Amino acid sequence: MIKHTLSAVALGLSMTAALAEDINFGLISTEASTNLKSDWQPLFEDMAKQTGLTIKPFFASDYAGVIEGMRFNKVQVAWFGNKSAMEAVDRANGEIFAQMVNADGTEGYYSHMIVNADSPLKSLDDILKNGKNLSFSNGDPNSTSGFLVPGYYVFARNKIDAKSYFKVVRSANHEANALAVANKQVDVATNNSENLEKIHERQPEKFKNIRVVWTSPLIPLDPLVMSKNVSPEAKAKIKAFIYGYGKTDAHEKEVLMKISKLSGFKPSSNDQLKPIRELALFSQRNKIETDTTLEANDKAAKLAELDQKLAALK
Repeated sequence: MIKHTLSAVALGLSMTAALAEDINFGLISTEASTNLKSDWQPLFEDMAKQTGLTIKPFFASDYAGVIEGMRFNKVQVAWFGNKSAMEAVDRANGEIFAQMVNADGTEGYYSHMIVNADSPLKSLDDILKNGKNLSFSNGDPNSTSGFLVPGYYVFARNKIDAKSYFKVVRSANHEANALAVANKQVDVATNNSENLEKIHERQPEKFKNIRVVWTSPLIPLDPLVMSKNVSPEAKAKIKAFIYGYGKTDAHEKEVLMKISKLSGFKPSSNDQLKPIRELALFSQRNKIETDTTLEANDKAAKLAELDQKLAALK
């Protein structure tokens, strides 16, 4: 009888501990933290109510801050882009468990190069021909649409090093890049279809001053990543909440639309990163291939190593 009582007490304590587990939910800095908090806070409140967990938002000034937060267990769950998710999986003990789904059911978005609406630059060719006279604002180095995708399709495939190609080069988040272009503070910048939609809704007068001059192939929608340090009980609660969120409840649907015009989340895994890993490896390969400072043998060895990694992804 005493054994049963002690077991029941232990089980009760275990359940209480699981329910009391603090979850810091990281948000990558695609725009001002005040905007991100406004968009995501209703979801965090619903998550706390439905799971019994303590949910706290975690912000950082750049993507690396959220990655490092997960690495040092200051962040347990996070919204990442695919490039930053790859970093979180590879060096921050993270695992992809969900992927966003758009309200129209599609599962992708686009990277853009943008200029001011009054700019004489009408195409990507115009940008590449006049780089030495232009100021360029790249995305965060861990951004998929702001850095990796244009880095490959716009620059690597054209044998261009963006850091030295333009008259002035800087980097900023999507929102800052859009506003810098709209205000004629920079000639050209990277952005994506999701952020431009938000600019259109929130600052239509600024959106009118922006023109898209290049659009990428479709990029897989962003993943949610969970630290392997999260307890099994909390993992199960978080997954059940995320997978079911917005399926029927009108309030939840409204919250998802505000975050990024989403219908919800679907289960996913680290396999989602395969095309992103290929892009990263192709970019590295192009950089090595055009590096005139490398000895022939070193170059051949490095290229062979990258080719082996690419083959392993197939």
